[in-house]
Amino acid sequence: MKWEVKRLLEKALDSILLAIEIFNRPYDRGRVSATLIMLDHSFEMLMKSAILHRGGRIRDKRSNETIGFDACVRRSLSNGEIKYLTEEQALILQMINGLRDAAQHHLLDISEGQLYLHIQSGVTLFQDLLKSVFGKEFASYLPSRVLPISTVVPTDLVTLFESEVAEIRKLLEPGRRRQVQALARIRPLAILDATLKGEKGQPSDEELRQIGKEIAHGRSWPELFRGAAAVEITSDGTGLSLSLRLSKKEGVPIQLVPEGTPGASVVAVRRINELDIYSLGAKQLAEKVGLSVPKVVAVVDYLDLRRDQKYYKEFIIGRQVHKRYSPETVEKIKEVLKNKSIEEIWQEYTVKRRTT
Repeated sequence: MKWEVKRLLEKALDSILLAIEIFNRPYDRGRVSATLIMLDHSFEMLMKSAILHRGGRIRDKRSNETIGFDACVRRSLSNGEIKYLTEEQALILQMINGLRDAAQHHLLDISEGQLYLHIQSGVTLFQDLLKSVFGKEFASYLPSRVLPISTVVPTDLVTLFESEVAEIRKLLEPGRRRQVQALARIRPLAILDATLKGEKGQPSDEELRQIGKEIAHGRSWPELFRGAAAVEITSDGTGLSLSLRLSKKEGVPIQLVPEGTPGASVVAVRRINELDIYSLGAKQLAEKVGLSVPKVVAVVDYLDLRRDQKYYKEFIIGRQVHKRYSPETVEKIKEVLKNKSIEEIWQEYTVKRRTT
C-alpha cells in the first residue's frame, strides 16, 4: 500500500473512531454536530484513500487542492476503473454529508432515533467499504470494549417517521407555535428525503415552512416524504457485528441528469464525462452486434433510438458533431433482432429512404 493511501486510510480510521466515541459519550453538549462532522470527515478520507488505491487521482490538473466530498463520491460511483460504490451506498454518504452541512452551518434538531439511524448505517458502510476496497476488517481496529454504535436497532422506518411527524405537529399546534424549532426538526427529514430522490443541497426555510403546513393539516408522512417511503431498514447481527443498511423497496426515484444540472445530487448525476457513457460510435456499435454500419443505422432508425437519451446523444467538439451510442444500445438491438430479421428491417429502411 502506497504511503499516501496508508496515511489517508489512517486519518479515516481516526475520524470514524472519534465519531463512535463522541456518539457514545455520556453528555450531549456538541455531541450531534461533532459526531456528524467526524463521520463525514472519515468518509472523505476513506474515499480519497480508495480512489488513489485504485489508481485514480484526487487532484485535478493544475490544482493545488484535493477534490471535495461530492467529487469523491462522483468518481467512486461513476469512474469505471475506480468504481466501488453502489447507488445506495452513495445515497448514505450524501445523507451524512447533508446532515453535517446543516449541523455545521446552521440549525439541526435531530431526534436520537434519526441520529442513530444515520450513524449506525454510516459505521456499517465504513466497514463494508474497508472490507471491499482494502480487504480489512473494521473490528480489528477496535478494542473489544468499544460499542459501535448500539446493540438496539430501530428497524421500523415507518414508526420512526410517524413519531417524528407527530412531534413536529405538536410544535405547530395553535397556541404554542414554535416555528423555528419545528423547522429545525423538519430539516433532517427533508435532507434525508431529498437525497433519496436524487436532489442536492439544503432545503430552504420556505420549503420547510410548506412541509410544516402540510404536517399541521394532517398529511401523512409517506405523502410528504416520498423518497424516504421508498426505502427500508435492514439489519443483521448484534453488538460489534451489528450491521444496518438502507435498501430499496420499489426503487428510489432517481433521474440521471447531466453533470452541472442545478439541484442534482451526485447519484443523480453519476456522469464525470458523458462520453464515457455514450462510448460507442456507429462503427463500434456495428461490430458489437455483428452488422455493417449501414444496417446498424437502419436498426437504430427502425427503433427510433435517436429520440431516447438513454441510447443516443450528439456531442459538438470543435466544429464536428459526434454521434454516440450507449452500451445499452447493443442489448436493445440484439433484442429486436430476435423477433424481426435484419433483412426485413433493411428493406423497410431502404424503401423509407427512397420515399423521403
